[in-house]
Amino acid sequence: MRIGILSDTHGHVAHTLEAVRMLEMLDVETLLHCGDLCSAEIPRLLSAWQAHYVFGNCDVDLDAMRQAIALSGGQCHDWFGDLSLSGRRIALIHSHDAKRFRQVKTSGQYDLVCYGHTHEAEFHRDGQTLVLNPGALYRATPHTIAVLDLKTMEPMIVPV
Repeated sequence: MRIGILSDTHGHVAHTLEAVRMLEMLDVETLLHCGDLCSAEIPRLLSAWQAHYVFGNCDVDLDAMRQAIALSGGQCHDWFGDLSLSGRRIALIHSHDAKRFRQVKTSGQYDLVCYGHTHEAEFHRDGQTLVLNPGALYRATPHTIAVLDLKTMEPMIVPV
């Protein structure tokens, strides 16, 4: 299974639409959004995929976000997502709570920890855990997303 990971859209529709076009070309099956949606419009733009969302520190109207996510067919995990896809255990977190982020990524319980907040794309291994930040679609140069094949666990940072 190939997944798309994005974060920090901050309600920016034009950049999110660019990411949608790239995700379509990259043939991803599922999306993970690592927080700071900042607009109920974003889940609608991503409704072509099964999508999982967590909130970030800039997400304010959480009830409107939950409703938009539900209407788009996505799954809202509130502040922390713990999910399984293709036999991989995945944590989804924004990382603005540094203590919780550190606990999650060093716990050894996850194959993959996806996070946002820093607006900087990066990935590294913490033991057997792949820790991945897709970058941001707002206040970042370049705007980036990530794609990951869950079989090979080989990440790719993609400028959009």
